[in-house]
Amino acid sequence: MFDNNGEIQVLLEYMDGGSLEGVHISNEKNLAHLSHQILCGLCYLHRHKIVHRDIKPSNLLINARREVKIADFGVSRILAQTMDPCNSAVGTIAYMSPERINTDLNEGVYDGYAGDIWSFGVSILEFYLGKFPFNVSRQGDWASLMCAICIAPPPEAPPTASREFRSFLSVCLQREPSKRWTAERLLLHPFIAQNRQNQKPLNQTPNDHQVHLLQQQLQHHQLLQHPQQQNPQQQQQFLPPQHLG
Repeated sequence: MFDNNGEIQVLLEYMDGGSLEGVHISNEKNLAHLSHQILCGLCYLHRHKIVHRDIKPSNLLINARREVKIADFGVSRILAQTMDPCNSAVGTIAYMSPERINTDLNEGVYDGYAGDIWSFGVSILEFYLGKFPFNVSRQGDWASLMCAICIAPPPEAPPTASREFRSFLSVCLQREPSKRWTAERLLLHPFIAQNRQNQKPLNQTPNDHQVHLLQQQLQHHQLLQHPQQQNPQQQQQFLPPQHLG
């Protein structure tokens, strides 16, 4: 991260494969490998009390080494550093959890971590099917999307999918947030474990420097959104140094 005459510039890894938007992955072993990488990222974020709030195929990037990275933290929230609720209407409606769209569900309580898992599950099913998993257009009107997500039963994998994959999706796409598995628990699900037995594991744990950079980016983004909530001393604290090497 650089401060160039007051202009914040961020240098990120180049992901030459672009986003996973529109990608069809019918092979369950490949899908398990992809899921494992995304879950490792979510697990680390959630451990550091960071909620992404906009997990979707277009925010997942891949490179030539088939490494997948979570991108676009513009609407993320560091829960440890704010008392603001994280259920504001930000993100992409098509991938929002039912309780985030309809605040009357779950007695108005929103768990951002469980919301990320729902979005993850919708994305994984979309990869498998090669299309948006609900019976409406992803760019459809708000009322149609709300009915499909909040009223209709959660989407499922077809009967031709393995029992492990169908089980994996079901614990991601539970209507009640408390019944959804956490990212850490999903990493132990048979669908992930069985399909990764013969694969060489990738180092998916970000180092402390990467975490520090991410937290500074999110802090600065939140400062720009709510400058009135910070006193001058706090504002100076959030300004990045010339170069974090």
